[in-house]
Amino acid sequence: MKADAAIAPQTRAFSAEAGRPAGPCVMVIFGVGGDLTKRKLFPALYNLAKENLLPKQFAMVGVGRHETSVEDFRKKIAQELAEFATSEVEPALVSWLTERLYYHVGTFEDAGAYKRLGELLRQIDKDHSTGGNYFYYLATAPDFFGEITRQLGQAQLTQQEQGRWRRVIYEKPFGNGLPSAHALNQEIEQVLQENQIYRIDHYLGKETVQNILAFRFGNGIFEPVWNRGYIDHVQITVAETVGVETRGGYYDQSGALRDMVPNHIFQLISLVTMEPPVSFDADAVRDEQTKVLRALQPLTEQDVLMRTVRGQYGEGSDGQNRLPGYRSEPRVDPNSKTETFVALKLLMDNWRWAGVPFYLRTGKRLKIRASEIVIQFKSVPFMLFRRTAVERLAPNQFIVHIQPQEGISLQFGAKIPGPIVKLGTVNMDFRYADYFGSKPSTGYERLLYECMIGDATLFQRADMVEASWSVVQPILDVWQALPPRNFPNYPAGSWGPWEANDLLERDGRQWREPGQ
Repeated sequence: MKADAAIAPQTRAFSAEAGRPAGPCVMVIFGVGGDLTKRKLFPALYNLAKENLLPKQFAMVGVGRHETSVEDFRKKIAQELAEFATSEVEPALVSWLTERLYYHVGTFEDAGAYKRLGELLRQIDKDHSTGGNYFYYLATAPDFFGEITRQLGQAQLTQQEQGRWRRVIYEKPFGNGLPSAHALNQEIEQVLQENQIYRIDHYLGKETVQNILAFRFGNGIFEPVWNRGYIDHVQITVAETVGVETRGGYYDQSGALRDMVPNHIFQLISLVTMEPPVSFDADAVRDEQTKVLRALQPLTEQDVLMRTVRGQYGEGSDGQNRLPGYRSEPRVDPNSKTETFVALKLLMDNWRWAGVPFYLRTGKRLKIRASEIVIQFKSVPFMLFRRTAVERLAPNQFIVHIQPQEGISLQFGAKIPGPIVKLGTVNMDFRYADYFGSKPSTGYERLLYECMIGDATLFQRADMVEASWSVVQPILDVWQALPPRNFPNYPAGSWGPWEANDLLERDGRQWREPGQ
């Protein structure tokens, strides 16, 4: 199937289109009754409308299994917006948005439901002048991705012609391993072209993550030292204080490795390590990201045993309240072997990063909620200070804070005032809220907007997905063959199992504790 040249997406990061309202379109949400829709998608649409980034010719269709009237659906969304919006809602804006909402009942396997959906969309095109441009958001279990895509294709709801565009957004996880990801890519590519496929990762909607590209390639002072000659190692921490909450059924089948590493964490690695792209065109950026993902050293069975750590939280405390163990969480097997914590040491085979270790950790029920990237530079020689009171030289660290506070800091040594030469560590901190103010955000606004304008830079391409899973698959295979014998092995409210510390201490390094 060939794309119409008139509807080729404007795949350019930081494009001139940014800041303008998107063009006329309809958003169709499959799985509209789920938590994602009420907590993230509708609040994000509201924020886009508030920023005048939604087109006036806009409408939204929710597809669900349960019968309800359009009026009741609109009332429900208005009530949920009041509860989950990131700021106090304006009644007039809520009315503007809900007047453009429609509900369509049908199961994902019912071909007739897609035929009726097509009829509804054509009527919406007439009523709202949306021009036949549709994007479908699959906020469903991954098991339905292939089926929904196939049904949309058979109903001719994905065909692009006469200047009309059609796109599909897929929520994570995209596959549960390399074989399933490859099979799913093949299945949906029978219906869609790659430029119609938007594999979403909401982490890339965060301002600090997007700023990595601007920071690295828009400033001349850091890129010359951004290599193995100056950098000792890189740490990435994605820590959560919450448990699995209502996601026990999903999480017990997935685990921390599948849930976080091949998507969120590898996206961060790729942005930190990629070479400068020839332009900010989407494919130019994603070409460079794919190269570094492919450069990650594949792990042998022995590597998995020596360079990976898994954990599961047991009962613990946050200092005020007792916290339940993972096996006591709702919809979790009481004998579960699923990991809620992962730490890895990875190496990269390319000229810029050869010999620089990348230490990654992510987990549930950890001490604090924090996500950050730490670039630790090599220490300078001590010889100049050997006859002074300086006992050691702390290495310089460049830290990208992703959440809860977004910003960047640089740690370096400075002389402590006084007659004796002593050094202390000082911080230079930049926080987004201090310099640019803060806008209420769910993290989905930028991603939905860029799908509407056809900019795929912040979405994963098929080869990126498979390159990520190819690194993770050997770990999955070894862990499946050798189930853990010591779960649970860290208390809720801690920093994870001691083996994660040992992973760095064997190399003479240690984790930076976020919040310090």
